[in-house]
Amino acid sequence: MEKHVRQTLFVKDIHKTLAYLKLARLHRPYAIWILVFPAWWGLVLTSPTLPSLRMFALFALGAVFARSAGCIYNDIIDKDFDVQVRRTALRPLGIGEVSLRGAWIFLVLLLGGAGGVLFALPSQVIFTGFITLCLIGAYPWMKRLTYWPQIFLGITYNMGLIMGELTFTPFLTLPLILFYGGAILWTLGYDTIYALQDREDDLRIGVKSSAIVVFPFLTPFLIAVYGGALLLWGVAAELLHFGIVYWMAWGLVALHFAWQIVSLKKQDATNCLARFNANSLVGLLLFLGLVFSRLIN
Repeated sequence: MEKHVRQTLFVKDIHKTLAYLKLARLHRPYAIWILVFPAWWGLVLTSPTLPSLRMFALFALGAVFARSAGCIYNDIIDKDFDVQVRRTALRPLGIGEVSLRGAWIFLVLLLGGAGGVLFALPSQVIFTGFITLCLIGAYPWMKRLTYWPQIFLGITYNMGLIMGELTFTPFLTLPLILFYGGAILWTLGYDTIYALQDREDDLRIGVKSSAIVVFPFLTPFLIAVYGGALLLWGVAAELLHFGIVYWMAWGLVALHFAWQIVSLKKQDATNCLARFNANSLVGLLLFLGLVFSRLIN
């Protein structure tokens, strides 16, 4: 009997742990990489030499903490909406696998972890980190105020790029600003694709998103935002005098964007999620292009 009780408690502990991991979206790594790579771009663009593995690891760890905290906060604010949306109806907070109190405690712990990483960086990065925290706090409310929360997400989600540059210099450079603008357009594109999964439910419950606005002309919209991102990343590369290796990576990103647009089925949720997840490859390709350009130059 005692052994059976211990086994039952162990199973419950495992179930609870998995619920918290799901709450933090740690079972969905693709979006973490989409957050990590822009921060790594910022490090590579500005560092006098290639950054150390420790610096890459710090920014990756910070991204995990920040993204997980943002997901939990978003679920807390949106818990009444989430239960009405097919894709999010079974999230741990909505179905009671995690209590509201437990979610807040976990959120505070993750913010503490993010703070520990942040305070290991220069003062200008710390200041930018607090600005980012304010943006994360505001983001869930944007879908109540505007049909373009994806733009606000782009501004927020790519702050790591700015923090990466500020790690090595107190000032923002024009190439970095161009890369940041391109990243915002990139986010606007891939998160609109992501939002297509919930378009019908969002219309029913009154949640706003760019997917609702651009649905009738989705293909031209994606061509415009992805094309704009490529243009800004290309101008930045010209200013930095990057060579053929970067442009090969840039070309592969362009082909990847074309594949996303051509193969996208806007009323197929599984297809939309796969195209969203594939954007982690965009981040990797551009990162490798930057790294090898620095090595060769």
